[in-house]
Amino acid sequence: MPVRRRSAALIAFSTLTLLGATVTALPAHAAQDQVMLATTCSETPRDLPVNQFTDHRELGVELDRIERVSGGRVEVEQLGHSNRGRAIWSARVGTGRKAVLLTSEIHGNEKTGTDALLDLLDWVGTSESAKAKRWRSELTIVAIPKMNPDGAELDRRGNDMTWQEVTARFPQLRGSQPAWNYYTRSLQGDDYSARPGFDINRDYHPNLDYVPRKEDFPGTSAQTGWYLSPETRAVRDVYRGLTAEFGEVDTYVDLHHQGACYVMPAEPDEFVTLSISGRFVDDPATTPGLEQYADRYDLDYSKRLNVAVNNALQAAAANRPAFGNITLYPQDTNLPGTGLGSFALNGSGAVLFEVRGQTQTLGQQHRAMLVRSVYVGLDGMLSSIASGQVNRLDPADYDRIPPRGPNIGTGGADAERRADDPRADVLEH
Repeated sequence: MPVRRRSAALIAFSTLTLLGATVTALPAHAAQDQVMLATTCSETPRDLPVNQFTDHRELGVELDRIERVSGGRVEVEQLGHSNRGRAIWSARVGTGRKAVLLTSEIHGNEKTGTDALLDLLDWVGTSESAKAKRWRSELTIVAIPKMNPDGAELDRRGNDMTWQEVTARFPQLRGSQPAWNYYTRSLQGDDYSARPGFDINRDYHPNLDYVPRKEDFPGTSAQTGWYLSPETRAVRDVYRGLTAEFGEVDTYVDLHHQGACYVMPAEPDEFVTLSISGRFVDDPATTPGLEQYADRYDLDYSKRLNVAVNNALQAAAANRPAFGNITLYPQDTNLPGTGLGSFALNGSGAVLFEVRGQTQTLGQQHRAMLVRSVYVGLDGMLSSIASGQVNRLDPADYDRIPPRGPNIGTGGADAERRADDPRADVLEH
């Protein structure tokens, strides 16, 4: 993995500390959960180790291994290349009538989802358990791990692409202002001035056949995106293909990270392990320009899927208390240019995972526990879809999931800024 170079002032900030707690007498997992107690926490970017996460080369090796040991149950396909020529892969398993699309690492400094997807693919492709057989017979699971490999190798949020490369690919955009989500400044400790890039999670459009138009730029976070990047076009093409094959994509899940220092609203001495959400856009029936998607949009189904995620994690919290620290991501989000927003408008149930801490604030601390929390949540959701139990869940339970508590991190006012602010230095989703 490449080493990020930042100023000594950024590197010098303290890491999380445990105040006055003794953990040696606790079981290993309990000791790890104990470290999740909210104490001193910083949202200031630092250089931290990330070598335990799967890099791009290792991803290719691991997908090849999973395909081989699964006896072909898991089918790996190269979808195309990133802007810098790195392979983008998908892995497909199952023959069921319900299509589920899973993506990870659209932001290259948000890495737990990739490792969780590999664990999931390995299990469902090789297990002879009744549960695995049910998944394979009822579901068709398509995973696109590390969909932003250029950003992942640079260990940064954005991809690696200039506006000049965009206009060379789309000559009709010459003379327009760059897209609002084009990074040329310092962000999360990374300097984009020498190697610009885009937040490609603002590059989607609910019209899957959309072609970029000059009059749509520079746009805003409340508007749709454009499919400028090869990475988002690759995901769009998979989604479009699944829609043609199955009539609809039942569920879309995108695996992300949020700030490291959010705490539980009723237990401010405990950090949030992850936040979840099924709401990413304003009601299309009353939103100008999105009315055509209103009949397909199904917020209640997205809520049921999130309830299944939460139920699984709360059950697992009996043995791993940190799994119970689940909150709702802020529900005032309106981002139709995200994959979740665009695919929800196309009728898919949508689920956002926001795991604690990007690499510049948490590095690989608590990696095993956080990866496992993603796995447990996905396992509960996929089991619920495969069994049909998801349709018997009450969407009102979604609204009873506690809201995310405050961010107690040091590092200035940026710690409370939201992803829909293009000027924010601390971003998520």
